[in-house]
Amino acid sequence: MVSPTHKYILVINGKPEGPYSLDELRELGIKPGDFVKTDAMDDYKEAHEVAELRQLFGFQKQALLQYFGSFDQRATAAVIDWFLVSTVCSVLAFIVTIFLSNKIALIAVALSLLVIIPIVNLIYHIVMESSAKQGAYGKQILKIRVCDMQGDRISVNHAAGRNFAKVLSVLTLGIGYLYCFFNKQQQCLHDVVAGTLVVKDRL
Repeated sequence: MVSPTHKYILVINGKPEGPYSLDELRELGIKPGDFVKTDAMDDYKEAHEVAELRQLFGFQKQALLQYFGSFDQRATAAVIDWFLVSTVCSVLAFIVTIFLSNKIALIAVALSLLVIIPIVNLIYHIVMESSAKQGAYGKQILKIRVCDMQGDRISVNHAAGRNFAKVLSVLTLGIGYLYCFFNKQQQCLHDVVAGTLVVKDRL
């Protein structure tokens, strides 16, 4: 909860005004969809997203309806993450091969990357999506993040379910990924199954 001692900047007619106290916000007739920010907040939020304002003004937390990560942003983030994971795994494998002389062992190490890279990538995404950053480095670079339908951080189990559900998007020959073009919240099939969204910074 935001400290009651903080004052809020309120976006009025597209311009930040204030700061205002809670009583002043009440007099201004603040609405659930109005954008607010305090010095302690990294970015503007809609009033219904702030626990203190929900409690004081009786707002209901709403599902996010806009500001979703686009297909090209998500695809670019995925490429970046695959590159990072593949590079790290390949470098470690190369270091291992330095100490090997047996050709069969060298081939085994090389082939093992076909299994190791996807597994590491899976674990990496689960850990990062359930972290405070809400996304792997690719998503952080593109300024998009994974959240639940209310815009909140997801748990490790929720992140695991989302990433395992990607199997469905793959088994549909990629149609599951293209589903985001036909969904107003730009969810891929695995997002629909897991009840997650990919959102981007708004202001």
